[in-house]
Amino acid sequence: MGVICEAYAKVNLYLHVTGQRENGYHELDSLICFAQTGDYLTFSQADDITLQVTGPMARFLEGDEQDNLVLRAAHGLKQLCGYAGGASIVLEKHLPVAAGIGGGSGDAAATLKGLCALWNVFPDPMGLQKLALSLGADVPICLKQHAAHVGGIGEVITPLAPLPESWMLLVNPMVAVPTPEVFKRRNGSFHAPFPMIGEYSFSDFISELKKRTNDLMAPALSIAPSIHQVLTELRQQDGASLVRMSGSGATCFAIFAREEDAINAEKALISKFSGWWTAVGKII
Repeated sequence: MGVICEAYAKVNLYLHVTGQRENGYHELDSLICFAQTGDYLTFSQADDITLQVTGPMARFLEGDEQDNLVLRAAHGLKQLCGYAGGASIVLEKHLPVAAGIGGGSGDAAATLKGLCALWNVFPDPMGLQKLALSLGADVPICLKQHAAHVGGIGEVITPLAPLPESWMLLVNPMVAVPTPEVFKRRNGSFHAPFPMIGEYSFSDFISELKKRTNDLMAPALSIAPSIHQVLTELRQQDGASLVRMSGSGATCFAIFAREEDAINAEKALISKFSGWWTAVGKII
């Protein structure tokens, strides 16, 4: 019997760049949440580790099957645990790639969790954390798949009280934005850390978020000017309490207090921009 895991979309509610290490990695101050929409991964016992990619976004990973983060996570976990067998992995890809919502990182994290369950292995927590970080800065928080404050390069995770009940509309104009290029184009000074740690009502939650920003907005816009149109359209939707770009882009989001408003906004954008990717999910 196989194991099924869902890799939810990771969203940076705000993102401040606070410094840069000697090895080139940037240090961040970010509040990360997850929207309950994403990719599905199915794991079955097999002699070798194999990967099949299906779903509406599979075509964007063509030719990548042998160097996919999922495979790197699987082989890394097998080595960490000294496991002798393998796994047949099917990735049903729904999230756009190079989109600022942690699609690859979420898939890698789901692979680590799914294979631990399939293989019935219990790796040392520190070893698993080290493996996750080696796969990407967002993989450790994607292992948690719950709202948290993230610092350092992604390894300093502070759990939060549950966020106020709210829904998110995610929109991507189907433009890939490579994260390294965004950081390369970033100019300006570094932000002082400004974490949000407390428990908030919906109105206070939105108010606090509006005091913060996404430091990668300007460089992302220089690569994908269509981000501006997405943000403009989202701001015009009824009930949109906060509109912002996630991560390094190009996915943008709007937060709603009511699920109905988020769904109606998605319908409005789909009717107007059939080529855009959209999804609605509850915030966790």
